[in-house]
Amino acid sequence: MKEALFYEKADCSRVRCVLCRFRCVIKDGQRGRCGVRENRGGILISLVYGKAVAQQVDPVEKKPLFHFLPGSSSYSVATAGCNFRCLHCQNYGIAHAVQGGGSVPGWDLAPEKIVAQALAAGCSSISYTYTEPTVFYEYAYDTAVLAHRAGLRNIFVTNGYITEEALAFIRPYLDAANIDLKGFTPGFYRDVVSASLDEVLDSIKTYKRHGIWTEVTTLVIPGYNDSDEELQAIARFIADEVGVATPWHVSRFHPAYRFADLRPTPVATVRRAREIGIAAGLAYVYEGNVPGEGGEHTFCPSCREPVIKRFGYAIASCSLRNGTCSACGHAIDGVWE
Repeated sequence: MKEALFYEKADCSRVRCVLCRFRCVIKDGQRGRCGVRENRGGILISLVYGKAVAQQVDPVEKKPLFHFLPGSSSYSVATAGCNFRCLHCQNYGIAHAVQGGGSVPGWDLAPEKIVAQALAAGCSSISYTYTEPTVFYEYAYDTAVLAHRAGLRNIFVTNGYITEEALAFIRPYLDAANIDLKGFTPGFYRDVVSASLDEVLDSIKTYKRHGIWTEVTTLVIPGYNDSDEELQAIARFIADEVGVATPWHVSRFHPAYRFADLRPTPVATVRRAREIGIAAGLAYVYEGNVPGEGGEHTFCPSCREPVIKRFGYAIASCSLRNGTCSACGHAIDGVWE
């Protein structure tokens, strides 16, 4: 356990957490929305510091990041807890493990050990992922500082609800992020995610403004966020507010958690979503969870030649030359070294 960063005293022994955009006011003896930050006598404590529930070496493409050190490995780590309540959560067993109180699962894994294991495994980065990295911020921050000293990059795979002040503090050590933009209506975020769309949109722009390499993912769920109008709105937001060079991953939904009775997203819907993104002017739009369709390849925005061919998380071929298309010399946006 460790005293939390980003909180302030309120009245009557209460504290206000200002780490994420819910800004929970927490009574003495209670926990915040995430379930892993507890008020103990007016001191906010992180219950998950140094306590991992998942650790694994992944291809960076799994995050998914397609324009950040492609072909490299990323040491991935998570703790229990999440500040969202997604009805389709893929990792609900660990994300929601502490809702309602109770003991916090996990095993001891110090930041120094994470960095040492990442280096030993030949990784180029550390990813804070699987649950929501914001809720284990202190753990991620200390690890990220050590990782940068060791020459490793740091990645957040996130729902995009961190406050601007917390993001600015970790910015010197945070190199890339994949942010979920789960839908584009206030109703979807309220009913399916229990959060605010406007806060996520502002957060995405904040990541970009801070110069963090950013890619966006939308899980396309049949009957919930798969209309042409909603997909067009997402594509226009990315193009107009974040930049046409921002990669957009439109991923196929598979039934999970409270949405276990839904059908998987038809491949044709994912293909249509990609076409919508391209029509909106986005330079890089990818189909997720549909290996072998060709929608995983990176094409040069200028000559349309494939510069990186993929199958799933594996790179089949890469013709990049110092970050440029080998066919026409056009610079491909990304972090390649």
